Amino acid sequence: MKNTLSFCILLSLVALMGCIPSGPTAERNDSSKTDAAAEEVAPRETVGKTTQVVLALKQALSDGAILASTKIETKNPLLVSAEAYRTQVGKLGGMAVYNAIQIRNAQSIREPQPLTHEALMAEIIKKGEPDGIRLPMLPYYQEYAWDQPNQQLVVVDFLARIAEREEQR
Repeated sequence: MKNTLSFCILLSLVALMGCIPSGPTAERNDSSKTDAAAEEVAPRETVGKTTQVVLALKQALSDGAILASTKIETKNPLLVSAEAYRTQVGKLGGMAVYNAIQIRNAQSIREPQPLTHEALMAEIIKKGEPDGIRLPMLPYYQEYAWDQPNQQLVVVDFLARIAEREEQR
């Protein structure tokens, strides 16, 4: 029990460290692609990298994405930590956006309005601005997406990217 708790705490710290630039020369690794489905299928560095790319969920689903599972389902002991890292990074990104939305709503004098994708990008993510949210980078086959009806950040899988990557091997 104690080892499991220590592992969970260590995993959380590692994921959080990926969100913090390592110094004044820290590289910013934003994906400049706007069409996630047309992106070249190649692994990308994820540990210590960040992004400000958030797709509209409706558009991502129409491009062939599916909602990513937040469960650790592998039985392979060599892949458990990688899958745990991937799912936790997605959850941490969602929590960061949720907290920023709560602060925005608390500061609003009038009744807070639901965020559209454009409003999320302008008011919460603030792409390219120093006070914007920098989300942890996800694997090449995953992207963040804004679920407007539920007002939450979700992670989507592009299964076509996985299949294409397997064909390239």
